Order: sequence, then structure tokens, then C-alpha cells
Amino acid sequence: MNTIEIGQPIPDLAVQATDDQSFRLSELRGKNLILYFYPKDNTPGCTTEGQDFRDHYEEFEALNAVILGVSRDDLKSHEGFKNKQCFPFDLISDSNGTLCAAFDVIKEKNLYGKKSMGIERSTFIIDAKGVLRREYRKVKVEGHILSVLKDLREIVG
Repeated sequence: MNTIEIGQPIPDLAVQATDDQSFRLSELRGKNLILYFYPKDNTPGCTTEGQDFRDHYEEFEALNAVILGVSRDDLKSHEGFKNKQCFPFDLISDSNGTLCAAFDVIKEKNLYGKKSMGIERSTFIIDAKGVLRREYRKVKVEGHILSVLKDLREIVG
């Protein structure tokens, strides 16, 4: 599968999400989609990022946007993380890595001298027609959500 680029439609992949949901990304057409990839549930940076999306959720909703967080954690872990942090949005379990591959977010990481492959914190804005409009890679959590909101406002007009 080729990775998608800005201006291209996103692939119509089937996903598994919290609250026992299974759906295809095409089912979200008509809404703007904020797809954010994060390394791991219940870690400091990932928790802060999720909380920032939670705290600005109503602003995204007012812009006809759906927020979905994605990591390779299983659904049981996601359910606990979502409930503990009171996230009003769902989390996708991409345990097989299909979604991560489509968006090219699996990168080599180096933690304490140990190399491994993992999710590079990334966010994507997909418009209501299913077209990738913005991508943010190597995301630093602080201030990120405000940048995404600003760009989404420009896209919506």
C-alpha cells in the first residue's frame, strides 16, 4: 500500500474502535476527520495530547470534525485509557498496523540507546470529502492542538 499525500483521498480502511465499533473510514464522509496517531496509552505525552483534544473537543465539533486517536494498543487498553481520561472521542486499535502503514507513521525510535520501531506522533486533517488536507509529523504536544484548530478553521472557511 502506498502512503497517501496531501490532496489525495484517504484509503477506505476498516477499523476497530472503542465502544465496540467497527466501521470503514468512508462512513465518516460529510465530516472533517482529525486522525491523530500516538505511541502508547497511559504515557505522559500521549495522555497530555489526548487531554488537549478532549479540552478543545467542542471547538472541533463546531467545525463539523470527528476526532479519532490511533495507536497499536488493543481495545481493552484503549477502553481503560478513554474512560480514565474522559475522552469524548473514540480510539482506534491498529494492532495489525494497516492504518499506521497507510499514513507512514511507523518510524525507527531510539530510547535510552535501544532502537525499536514505533509510532511517530502525527496528526492528519481529512476534509469532509475524504481528502487529506494537512499533516503534522514529529508532533510536539505543547500548542499542537491550537495549530490543528487554526488550520481546520482555514479549511472549513
